[in-house]
Amino acid sequence: MRVSFLGAAGTVTGSKTLVEYDGRRVLVDCGLFQGFKQLRLRNWQPFEVPPAEIDTVVLTHAHLDHSGYLPALVRDGFTGEIHTTPASAELAAILLADSGRLQEEEAEYANRRGYSRHQPAKPLYTEQDAARVSHRFAPLPLHTPRLIAPGITLTLRQAGHILGAAMAELKVGDKTLLFSGDLGRPHDPMLYRPERVARCDYLFVESTYGDRRHPAEDTEALLEDVVRRTVRRGGVVVIPAFAVERAQTLLLHLWRLKQARRLPNVPIYLNSPMATEVTKLFYEFHDDLKLGQDEVAAMCQGVHWVRTVEESKALNRIDHPAVIIAGSGMATGGRVLHHIKAFGPHKRNTLLFAGFQAGGTRGALIVGGAASVRIHGQDVPINAEVVSLEHLSAHADADEIVQWLEGFEAPPIRTFVLHGEAEAADALRRRIEHRFGWDVCVPEHREHHLLADG
Repeated sequence: MRVSFLGAAGTVTGSKTLVEYDGRRVLVDCGLFQGFKQLRLRNWQPFEVPPAEIDTVVLTHAHLDHSGYLPALVRDGFTGEIHTTPASAELAAILLADSGRLQEEEAEYANRRGYSRHQPAKPLYTEQDAARVSHRFAPLPLHTPRLIAPGITLTLRQAGHILGAAMAELKVGDKTLLFSGDLGRPHDPMLYRPERVARCDYLFVESTYGDRRHPAEDTEALLEDVVRRTVRRGGVVVIPAFAVERAQTLLLHLWRLKQARRLPNVPIYLNSPMATEVTKLFYEFHDDLKLGQDEVAAMCQGVHWVRTVEESKALNRIDHPAVIIAGSGMATGGRVLHHIKAFGPHKRNTLLFAGFQAGGTRGALIVGGAASVRIHGQDVPINAEVVSLEHLSAHADADEIVQWLEGFEAPPIRTFVLHGEAEAADALRRRIEHRFGWDVCVPEHREHHLLADG
């Protein structure tokens, strides 16, 4: 059995791990590289294996750094099934369509404004390419073993993180490989905690926060403070947020604060058609959440749902305090870029980043104190207050990952640390070695490992 690390090795994006066994190829996750230009350029390189020669794909969850390359894979010849939870199949269809649409729009905008170095600028894939992926999904409920290739059985387990997120347990020959995907937090207000696993032979664990602990402060108290002081300045709070889980968690916290009369009567705008669609799925798949249908409905009351481009543009002209939640979460694209251009230069406003910002993204630059960022070919000054609330991260931190690892009753033969920047991955490696005495490896991009399968 051979395992190849084709993404999320030395970085937090582009998750792709290829498992080869007895002439069969299974790709676990198929994500986009995001952030630094040298990473994004990998998206344009020919795939390491001809897509037509991949038998099947396992998708741990719908975020684009795990699913976003699927349209290119299918366009270029992949014809197998994509195994994932029912909620992830629905979410991925929404996210991928939006990704294709945004790439087409950004290419068209770049060509119209003439700021692209490529003539003409082209999208990596189109919305039509994304639509073809939906026909390949083979939804699989949690804890339901499925033979996905001769000698390879898949079981999905609860991972938390976002709606539909799962760990992927592959029984390959007589060895068990466990891919954590992205692990959620044990006390998330909406999602169940990551499932404890007793044993596996080879473990592939994420390390996004492998060198950090989330602050212990009260998230709602901090959110209240940010909104109140911005309102006192007469400003607008702009929150770049992922359409899946992050936007809904923010709506939940803001609703609870308003219910407790801890917030002034400030309007809340959700400027993300995709987040609007996703919120409907939270209602549909409420059994996957700690919240009931009534609570999901209640947190949406009083929210202004911004749908059209005209409504979105009008927000940039408002002259009263407000909270605007818009995609994307790392300010890499989407409607939030126009809001940062409009509100970022003015001191009375606040840019609130709710979660991890990958290196090289605009979000990371702004949180890191950049005086300006480039948006649509223009240098936009950042004079607004900048706040980073990592309390809202959907990723387990270093302590929470270790707590999850404590559930193992026997050490894996080898543990591979993935999906983390170099420092975070190596910090987690050292901590696992010291705490458990396990054999741990941090693989590099395109590294191959031969694993015992007998």
